[in-house]
Amino acid sequence: MHNALDVITIGEAMAMFVATEPGELAEAEAFIKRVAGAELNVATGLARLGLNVSWVSRVGSDSFGRFVLSSLQKESINSESVTVDERYPTGFQLKSRVENGTDPIVEYFRKGSAASHLSRDDFDTATFSRARHLHLSGVAAALSASAYDLLDHAASTMKAQGKTISFDPNLRPVLWKSEAEMVEKLNRLAFQADWVLPGLKEAAILTGKSTPEAMADFYLDRGVKAVVIKTGADGAWFKTAAGEQGAVAAVRVDNVVDTVGAGDGFAVGVISALLEGKTFPQAVARGNKIGSLAIQVPGDSEGLPTRAQLAETF
Repeated sequence: MHNALDVITIGEAMAMFVATEPGELAEAEAFIKRVAGAELNVATGLARLGLNVSWVSRVGSDSFGRFVLSSLQKESINSESVTVDERYPTGFQLKSRVENGTDPIVEYFRKGSAASHLSRDDFDTATFSRARHLHLSGVAAALSASAYDLLDHAASTMKAQGKTISFDPNLRPVLWKSEAEMVEKLNRLAFQADWVLPGLKEAAILTGKSTPEAMADFYLDRGVKAVVIKTGADGAWFKTAAGEQGAVAAVRVDNVVDTVGAGDGFAVGVISALLEGKTFPQAVARGNKIGSLAIQVPGDSEGLPTRAQLAETF
């Protein structure tokens, strides 16, 4: 395959077992199997909108790994840069079912996974050179020192080639040795990005600032082109290096089922719209819309729409 790619992203996918009934996870007896992973959620959403997407990762030579690869094929996501690792397993997670809008309980079994052994060896120059945009997340950055090195190398290489880069901090403090290390390393990636997409609480931790404008300026002053801050029920707020700024109202959702995946849906909307040449208000509005669809279903990616479905609802 030598066709051009719209987006390339790097991350870990896990098999996810979602309880079929609400309640304490320890009491759950039946589960539905899905795939999970922040970067894969974004890749899935972009592919459903018709973009040509490649996902870079490692999976184990096991049934979970084969399940991930099958899911990529079903979603038409390019998997040529996915390595089947004979030494380490594919991670998995258990997730409680919620139907009242609260955050579900998620237990991870990913330590020592194949994806945690991602390294600069997984950087294929030819594949990355075919992509016009790179999307990175703080989840993959937290997997291991070697995985972080891969993301840093990918960002610096793509930036040098004049490609655009988006970065969602997606903070996972439990995966880092310290908050100070997390802040320093994630900001290093953020400073290389064109578009930074943090949540309000994440931006406060990463910048030490208390207002959205000060948070945005922290990144804009370091060369970032635009910052879009997710402000929860209020929607999102953005500011660009060109001086454009504003709030975009959230989409009202009467029945919030599961909040996991909302940020990934938001990223799908913003990235896809900007790559199509839409304005920032239009891009943020699409992000809010797809984020709202993601929280109305129990899975991480079930709510991500196709192009036709997006047109029907937006």
